[in-house]
Amino acid sequence: MTTTLEMPAEALPAHADLHEVLAGLLPAVLQRQGDLLSVKDLQSGHCAHANEAMLSFLGLSAAEVVGRADSELFEPAVATVLRAAEHTALSHEGPLTSEHRFELRGSRREFSVLRWATPARADGRRWLCSVWHDLAPERQRDAQLRAALDQIEQQQRANELLQRELADQALRDPASGLYRRAHFEDQLRREVDLSTREHREFAIVFIELDPLGGQALALGSAGRQRVFEAIGRLLRGGTRAMDASCVYDEHRFAVLLSGVGLATAHARMEGLRRKCAAQIVVHEGRELGFTVAMGVASFPHTAQTQEALLSACEAALLEAQRRGGNHVTLAAIRFDAG
Repeated sequence: MTTTLEMPAEALPAHADLHEVLAGLLPAVLQRQGDLLSVKDLQSGHCAHANEAMLSFLGLSAAEVVGRADSELFEPAVATVLRAAEHTALSHEGPLTSEHRFELRGSRREFSVLRWATPARADGRRWLCSVWHDLAPERQRDAQLRAALDQIEQQQRANELLQRELADQALRDPASGLYRRAHFEDQLRREVDLSTREHREFAIVFIELDPLGGQALALGSAGRQRVFEAIGRLLRGGTRAMDASCVYDEHRFAVLLSGVGLATAHARMEGLRRKCAAQIVVHEGRELGFTVAMGVASFPHTAQTQEALLSACEAALLEAQRRGGNHVTLAAIRFDAG
């Protein structure tokens, strides 16, 4: 069973009393919101009332505000903007909101202003009520939110970059900074598939350190490690981002040169060979020189399968070593009948 409670008619405020209730409540609401209120006599164009927030904003007392026009309270440029907004509000039926941005006493302010013109009284007088809402706190919150979101995005990008770097580091040899063999073989499979589909060529290179001299041998594994690090730096600086330079095993480096033919690969590796021969590694106060032997093969000119390509590159490297090292040897180009 539902019971409806009805308020006696005599308990409801009369129309005039309701206006008094609302009129008494409005200043408290505006004060709670921190909004500014001004009431202008449209007949004279002078301010008839301003609440405490408006007086504080203007930096004036009630006696200095009431009875004055906007041109006396604001700078000329601001007064002109306010006058134009008031004319628009007067031609509009019902309340109208507009936004204003202006400089006041060297400070940039931004307000949303709700204007409402009262109906004309019997004597023809009308009032324009303006409620000014300061947008600075909202703009500040919006800016703080944007800054927080930007910071979150930056952190996400930094985390993604860190994850990529960690994943990349897992693929690299820590001593030389080059990729490990697994990465080279993965790139090689992709390059074979790409070159087969698009009928393009690429080259691979095997590089081995020639036997070290007496000084380097005397330093043992530490000296050899310094030489390997030097070769890694030369390979990183002498290859493109699209290429893949790696430590193939404990004695050999491998390089994949994407989209490069045999002649171009030979020219680039010859330049690298000369840099290696001129490189000086200093370890424990001793200068260590070194040279390398290189074998170069290309797809599809020297081989048309991945296995055959690796074998051709291996044979070219062995030939470079047979010639005494410090040499770049090209794999033979096959000429198939028909």
